[in-house]
Amino acid sequence: MAGRSTSWLIRPLATVVAAACIGSAPCGVADEVDDWAGQLGAAQFARREAAARSLVDVGKAATGPLERAIRGGDLEVASRGIDVLRQMLDATDNDTVAAAEESLDRLAADGDGAVERLAVAATEFHRLGRSAMAREQLEALGAVFRERPPVEGRGLEVELTTTWQGEPADIRQIGYLQQLAAVSIHGVPIDADTLAVLGSLKGVQRIDLFGTGAGPAEARLLTERLPDARIDVRRGGRLGVSSTAFGGPCEIRTVEPGSAADQAGLRSGDVVLSIDGTDVASFDELTARLGECAPGEVVRLAVARHGGTADGEPERIECQVRLDAW
Repeated sequence: MAGRSTSWLIRPLATVVAAACIGSAPCGVADEVDDWAGQLGAAQFARREAAARSLVDVGKAATGPLERAIRGGDLEVASRGIDVLRQMLDATDNDTVAAAEESLDRLAADGDGAVERLAVAATEFHRLGRSAMAREQLEALGAVFRERPPVEGRGLEVELTTTWQGEPADIRQIGYLQQLAAVSIHGVPIDADTLAVLGSLKGVQRIDLFGTGAGPAEARLLTERLPDARIDVRRGGRLGVSSTAFGGPCEIRTVEPGSAADQAGLRSGDVVLSIDGTDVASFDELTARLGECAPGEVVRLAVARHGGTADGEPERIECQVRLDAW
């Protein structure tokens, strides 16, 4: 073998570069990666397979050369290259997964014909699998899912309440759900990373965060990132009433048994006139004001109660209510 060229051989990755060089492809790895990407079209099956394995091992640093090779016009190379990117989607390294997703998204958006179809298929297959896995994990930790009639192809709703048993990191699995229409988180603390995931849910129609630690600043951030979604962020104080009125007087329709409102003596049919001395013109205004209150906070309500006086005029009643928590 002396003197004979061995440039065609695929050498194990460990003999090519130290692990510290892999992330940004220095130390000559770029040349090796380009060579492996080119060998995806080799006539010998063993060379193609070895090249694919080496590219998967390199991870993120291989996605650029792979994308160039896929766009090179050879359908066989494109097919094998997209399969390598698909395998990278299962990596344990988040940077590799993100880079592979970005490459496939670009190929799906502006690839040529067959390349675009292959990239779309690989991406959809991966995301459907991740979505199913994420739903299973979230349900096991106490999340509740509901299927609603879809609007614009989206009908899945997920709700986390005080029955939730997971950590903030587990909540981020929501980002993998497909056809997600609404997210409701009640009484479960969230962190900045979870907020970032919620802000990336393009196409979601509603996000409710009650008693999560999020406040006005977080509400503004979500509104900026998701301008078409309805964002409802409340500190967590809960009165325990509902209304069917749209606009107009703030008339209470139902009072939840055992709630703060029930304990304060509020009744169905009462019309809330003010909260802490500020007039309330509608149920939406009451909800917005309560959203600024924390659990355990005491508020003063003035309500009008019909049938409370001999002349039939509404009786004005004032009471103090210690709010519950969501």
